Amino acid sequence: MNNGLKIGLLAVIAVLLGVIAFKMYNSSAEEDVYKPMAETDTQVNNNANNLDEVAQPAAYDPLKEQKAKQQEAAKSNIPSTTMSFISKEWDFGVLDEGDRVEHVFQFTNTGENPLILEKCKGSCGCTVPECPKEPIAPGATGEIKVAFNSKGKKNMQTKKVTITANTESGQEVLTIRANVTPAAE
Repeated sequence: MNNGLKIGLLAVIAVLLGVIAFKMYNSSAEEDVYKPMAETDTQVNNNANNLDEVAQPAAYDPLKEQKAKQQEAAKSNIPSTTMSFISKEWDFGVLDEGDRVEHVFQFTNTGENPLILEKCKGSCGCTVPECPKEPIAPGATGEIKVAFNSKGKKNMQTKKVTITANTESGQEVLTIRANVTPAAE
């Protein structure tokens, strides 16, 4: 490789490192904007030396996510509560492709505050939950109906329904399963 090409590649690498350092610096907290120049240069150099660490995505931290949800609930000033289900899982058994089935999950507000189900969402369009829109009083029971359409589904299927509520965890998850026999082609 000739020296001109080596110098050109080094220049490209230097520019890329500069862009990465610039983006990292600009994405810092607002108070970082007022750091002295010498401190900023040290930060840029440290980041350039640790590119392997910078390039890796942040690891998933379920405790951090749960804490964020609890903080969000606190911001909305809705007191948290607890809920319990008779069962959080249901197996429809063997179905023929194209069958539509439903199951009702029963729950109780076991806390001391009204239970508010903010959002109920299926993991795909084939799984459609229906949740109560009114608050559930402490000690009262409620139902979540989950419909599953097996059209276009084959073999073992596991689907989730995520309920966002003012519970201590912020979310509850229901699971349905079915072993779908493919339609004859």
